[in-house]
Amino acid sequence: MIDTALNPAIEPTPIPLGEWLPWAVFGGLLALLALYFVGSEQGATSLFQGMYVHEFVHDGRHLLGFPCH
Repeated sequence: MIDTALNPAIEPTPIPLGEWLPWAVFGGLLALLALYFVGSEQGATSLFQGMYVHEFVHDGRHLLGFPCH
């Protein structure tokens, strides 16, 4: 009797595709944006003038293996 009281049979319910798909797309876009800023925000493809973004993500570039100098 104690075993059934402590371990109730809870059935997991699946999450519908319509609920998690927008969050997955949003996360993917954020990841691509972060990859752009870490990987290629300098030189000809620069969105911002100066080297502020490059210097901000400089150590992350080396950590991820992007060459920058």
